[in-house]
Amino acid sequence: MDFNRELDTRGLNCPLPILKAKKALADMQSGQVLKVVSTDPGSTRDFQAFARQTGNELLEQQTVGDEFIHLLRRR
Repeated sequence: MDFNRELDTRGLNCPLPILKAKKALADMQSGQVLKVVSTDPGSTRDFQAFARQTGNELLEQQTVGDEFIHLLRRR
């Protein structure tokens, strides 16, 4: 899937991946897509809750090896 910006949060644990994603999304235009790469297993659940609470759309989540990839569309 295409994305406008990638955020590397490898090695960071909750809540840092969410906080960094929130900051990145604030600098993006509505409709743009942010890709977040994380190594925190809890990030899958965290990004689901983040999307529900903020109105940003969680487009996709996948696990590749020990990395968790999240694609969010800015509301």
